[in-house]
Amino acid sequence: MQIILGVIFHFIGGFASGSFYIPYKKVKGWAWESFWIVGGIFSWLVVPPLAAWLTIPNFTEIIRATNGQILLLTYFFGLLWGIGGLTYGLGVRYLGVSLGSTIILGLCAVFGSLIPSVYYNLFPQAGKDTFTMLLHNQWGQLVLLGITLTVIGIIICGKAGTMKEKELAAGKADVEDNKDYKFALGITVAIISGVLSACFNFGIEAGKTMSDTANAIWAAAHPGQGNFLFRNNVVYIVILWGGLTTNFIWCMILNARNKTFANYTDKKTPLLKNYLFSALAGTTWFLQFFFYGMGESRLGNGASSWILHMAFIILVANVWGLVLNEWKGVSKKAYATVIAGIVVIILSVVVVGMGNNIKEKVANKVQTIK
Repeated sequence: MQIILGVIFHFIGGFASGSFYIPYKKVKGWAWESFWIVGGIFSWLVVPPLAAWLTIPNFTEIIRATNGQILLLTYFFGLLWGIGGLTYGLGVRYLGVSLGSTIILGLCAVFGSLIPSVYYNLFPQAGKDTFTMLLHNQWGQLVLLGITLTVIGIIICGKAGTMKEKELAAGKADVEDNKDYKFALGITVAIISGVLSACFNFGIEAGKTMSDTANAIWAAAHPGQGNFLFRNNVVYIVILWGGLTTNFIWCMILNARNKTFANYTDKKTPLLKNYLFSALAGTTWFLQFFFYGMGESRLGNGASSWILHMAFIILVANVWGLVLNEWKGVSKKAYATVIAGIVVIILSVVVVGMGNNIKEKVANKVQTIK
């Protein structure tokens, strides 16, 4: 049952992340940097402490009591992740919602799921999955197979992207629905974003003492009820301070360079709608990690939890890409290729789920013996 709940929470989080960029498409007359930072203020500054306030009593005390080095390291990973998040927006702009999200999040899934397990191989911690455990256990081998399938799915979708670019250049696809499409620039940005976006998972690991404290306080008040669903909400605050720093500086630079500061008060644009849609996008974005925290509390913060979350985001983003006609007018071959990539990624989710199921059965069997 815990596995099922974990998968459901990850799906909801994946749906939120895969959908968050859609409200931005309703913003009219603003430059990218303007609506991105307005949404970001809600994503990284307004909503996270509100979520923590609603779910974790005295969360500010937990932050104050945390070692300064831990806070600094968590913030640092947030800075790096912030670059990944910043370039994510650009990657989606130049590649489209489906292809951009697939490549960026696929890379993020691979790096974010494997690097922590390698780290715990070198510095073991109780309750954490090491890379050796993944290699030498049936459930771990299935998780690694799922990660491999995710990579294959990314490659297939990438192939579809190159086919689409060629058809755009040849005038065979609908240019109006793909006016910002730039594959070479987009793929470069996507690779940078995919690698650095994985730093969010590293930030969760770095700030683990805060989530452990929140979990311990909750467990003391609710004995025998498992892990605290919202324990990571306090960690998100510190990580997202780093993300806000990076994005705010860059967006202000772009506002100055492009002379777009006037966007925020330009009455020639639908100001209220622009602010509301940007706020909706930012809030929806945060919900991905709100539900990720709930999912990982049921599955464990290991490779399988991160890969499931990212795979669901990729699936939802690709569905939106189809709905928004990002593949309108392409050949049947290119369309079939992107569908094949989506199917492979769905298969990767199923395989990782099987691995988790076996892991849970083994854990329950050991608990029964004890």
